[in-house]
Amino acid sequence: MTVQNRQVTLYHCPYTRSTGALTLLEELGADFKLHVMNMKLGEQRKPEFLAINPMGKVPTITHGDAVVTEQVSVYLYLADLYPEAKLAPPLDDPLRGPYLRWMVFYGSCFEPAVVDRVQNREPIPQARSPYGDFDSVMKTLVGQLKQGPWLLGEQFTAADVLWGSALNWTTQFGLIPEVPAIKAYIARFIERPAYKRALAKDAELAATQAAPT
Repeated sequence: MTVQNRQVTLYHCPYTRSTGALTLLEELGADFKLHVMNMKLGEQRKPEFLAINPMGKVPTITHGDAVVTEQVSVYLYLADLYPEAKLAPPLDDPLRGPYLRWMVFYGSCFEPAVVDRVQNREPIPQARSPYGDFDSVMKTLVGQLKQGPWLLGEQFTAADVLWGSALNWTTQFGLIPEVPAIKAYIARFIERPAYKRALAKDAELAATQAAPT
């Protein structure tokens, strides 16, 4: 039997959204290579990378002939690629639906709500908004976090890597209220060894990029 090659390449810029994907790869114990780009030099906008992802965005991964872009898609793909890590409930698990819900809720509700709020955009009627309103999004999220310790209760999943990373940086920049449930959730997440390893790698990569040539 041929063993599936599960090595992936992560196109990565230190201290960006792809840091979360790097954290997930560490959590999964995945076989991966890093293709590091310097965002300050605009390397993610060069033709070589745009040929892979025309949006010029990270994280982007390649696995064999497959190219996976968009943050949530990357998380879903990686977690399913390494099922033995148990960071994605299988299809026959009752938690699969809630897992997918919280993965998609991030991109479809939370992030656009935060962006609209930060840009001071005039709220549109709820019936026409893809996420309703900012307060409803935050109330829904906080209500789930209070059931903790993780989004699906006792089971830590790739969704927690997504949300732990996102809530950490959005609170650091004051983009969302740092209520107790969010603060406690972040505190649990940043103590995970995989997150610390990813940050250490980013620090090393960022130092290399900042060094004079």
